[in-house]
Amino acid sequence: MRKILSIALAIVLVVSVGAAMAAEYKGGPIKARLASEEIEGDFMTVWANNFSDHMKKWSDGKIDVNVYPYGTLGATGDINELAQLGVVEFVFSDYAWISSFVPQAQVLALNYLFPTERVPEVLDWMIKNGDFFPLLDQAFRKNGLVPMSIMYEGWQWVTSKRPIKKPSDMDGLKVRLMSSKLLVEDYQAYGASPTPMDYGEVYSGLQMGLIDAQVNPLFAIYSMKFYEVQDYFTQLKSEPFLGIPTANLDFFESLPEEVQNEMLSFWQESIIPAGNWIDERNASDKAKMMKAKPEAVFHVIDDAAVVQFKKEAETVYPKFTKIGGEGADQILDALLKDIEDAKKALGIEM
Repeated sequence: MRKILSIALAIVLVVSVGAAMAAEYKGGPIKARLASEEIEGDFMTVWANNFSDHMKKWSDGKIDVNVYPYGTLGATGDINELAQLGVVEFVFSDYAWISSFVPQAQVLALNYLFPTERVPEVLDWMIKNGDFFPLLDQAFRKNGLVPMSIMYEGWQWVTSKRPIKKPSDMDGLKVRLMSSKLLVEDYQAYGASPTPMDYGEVYSGLQMGLIDAQVNPLFAIYSMKFYEVQDYFTQLKSEPFLGIPTANLDFFESLPEEVQNEMLSFWQESIIPAGNWIDERNASDKAKMMKAKPEAVFHVIDDAAVVQFKKEAETVYPKFTKIGGEGADQILDALLKDIEDAKKALGIEM
């Protein structure tokens, strides 16, 4: 109970920080729209609403960000395009779907880069001290967008109709993925048959047998009810699911500098408290799924299997330099160095 209360307090502090300075904001009213990749109640939409609440309090009601959950403004690919075009001012998406517009973001889809623990702390250190995020920012800006942070949403899980304990168990498995060339390469390396598909089509695809498996964090598996039509839930320890709250470049640069700074500050100071929030949420949703479907099998692969999967995953790393667009070599090198530097600074061995 004490841990839950501390996390709740951290969220309140993040949302409320700056409210006391509301009177210092002398600018005019600002209205904006934020399209979220996830449904009401899930991570991106919850934290988008926290952002909206924070900016409203900080500006004494002058800054109004209206949040649109998944499906209200189009499919996952659509909302990223709307943000690039400036039809909406913000989008909260992930590294895969945004890669249609910023291919460099796919570097975050490479498997077995991050440590298996304390990922939010690693991201927080990278954003504040590393070279990767400034390079990512440059890539986004060249495509009319501005990344405001990188947010951890828990580890990806593979749900399937058969058990997965080693790479050969994935041979020929039709796995739904988010739309990213590099993600396709990741799962092809494991022997699977990847099938990019929009988020809203996954349940029916599983139900009708169009796909055998899908990849998502636990909260999404629960909220979208994928567990109802899947039997096995496998943690490969390979890939944290990362969201990138993003602004349209022209809109962002039109804002007063103090507003830009406050928006960036909110998202970047939210990395760790949001990570704590989603870890609690994922644990709770896992328990709910186990209760609703006692026959479901949850499995975390062992160290020997990690070695096998990682060996296959590493064959994909060189492909990013061809898929990842301008400056891909530099951005991959910066990410690898930042992760290692963060682990050293934080005393993380895994």
